[in-house]
Amino acid sequence: GSGGPGATGRAGAGYLVLVDGDPRILVDAGPGTFARVGEGKLSLAHTDIVLLTHLHIDHTGELPGLFKARAVSSGQPINFQIFGPTGHEGKQGEASFLPTSRFIDVLFGAEGAYSYLRDFAAPITMDVTDIDASIDTSRSPKVIYSAQGLDILAIAGHHGDAPAVIYRINYHGQSITFSGDIDAQGIDNLKSIAKQTNLLVFNCVVLDPPGSRAVLYTLHTPPKTIGVVAAQSKAGKLLLSHLSPS
Repeated sequence: GSGGPGATGRAGAGYLVLVDGDPRILVDAGPGTFARVGEGKLSLAHTDIVLLTHLHIDHTGELPGLFKARAVSSGQPINFQIFGPTGHEGKQGEASFLPTSRFIDVLFGAEGAYSYLRDFAAPITMDVTDIDASIDTSRSPKVIYSAQGLDILAIAGHHGDAPAVIYRINYHGQSITFSGDIDAQGIDNLKSIAKQTNLLVFNCVVLDPPGSRAVLYTLHTPPKTIGVVAAQSKAGKLLLSHLSPS
């Protein structure tokens, strides 16, 4: 899914990363990604890692459908390793966000909206890790998952009120970095984690100033800055996603 929050014909943000040909890692799950997986003829039978950049609807709205699709793809027990940002209790005028662990519990926990799913087609367990999403440029990217040559690193991003995380996936000398939705305060951390990445997937929804509404520049990165960051990071390739029709 390469679309943003508008119903414009593109699925919301969502990516499947294949490891040795198997779709293993789901990065975000915006509305419409369920259909795109089917159109791409991709099996979810081995998908067991979920990386959430932040908890806005256009990045998480399709999780229930994709989790159920994963459950019916195999009768074997499933253990999801889920990663996402810590929460934020908004002050006056700010939005509040649940930590990812609580967000998943509200959806799939024993008293959650979709609690039935845990043993609907296959036994499902969910191990959720909340990643510190507070901006601190003195921090280095942290390894959050490591197994059989697959390493996943994370560092805090910044997306207005919404706690956000930037991810990098390394596998046998190849790497993909996902910016998520990011504003100016998260740029230094993105540069830190994206150094010499083979592919930088950068979410883009605004035009260079003053081409978009002023409020959007407090949430996103203009194209010229994206180009500068990609160049300074020495990224091999840059893929723009989260696209607006404008």
